[in-house]
Amino acid sequence: MGESDTDVETLHLARWDTRFWAWLIDFILISLVLNIFSNPFHLINEMFSWYFLRSVGFLIYWTAMEGVYGQSIGKMVLNIKVTDRRGKPVRFAAALVESFGKSFILPIDCLIGWFGMPGKKIRLFNRVSDTIVVKTDYREPEGIRYIRERE
Repeated sequence: MGESDTDVETLHLARWDTRFWAWLIDFILISLVLNIFSNPFHLINEMFSWYFLRSVGFLIYWTAMEGVYGQSIGKMVLNIKVTDRRGKPVRFAAALVESFGKSFILPIDCLIGWFGMPGKKIRLFNRVSDTIVVKTDYREPEGIRYIRERE
């Protein structure tokens, strides 16, 4: 038996540029928070340890946000979210694996995704975690009308 069009759910994969802007929003926000805890005059030999600690901070942030809400703040702003390949919410473990690549080795993660899996719009760690990033529909609640206050 073949599937009819009504039996198939359509998921719209997020564009790379939208994903980049969401990442940049998160990067700026979390960097600002992490910089509060950093010493601005740290020595050069501490750079590696600071990079590692900063990456752990990003890993915790993305895992928590995407594991619980399916979206980081950047993704919320741009109406995209992380789901499993069927469009269902991701499990916490999948969010951890998916977040590892963008926290520690993003350039390698993206390059392998772009060149190793062209046209799929996934990073290597999306593939490993069995996740995708999709566009979301932001809809106002039904039965509500918003009226702007006069200025």
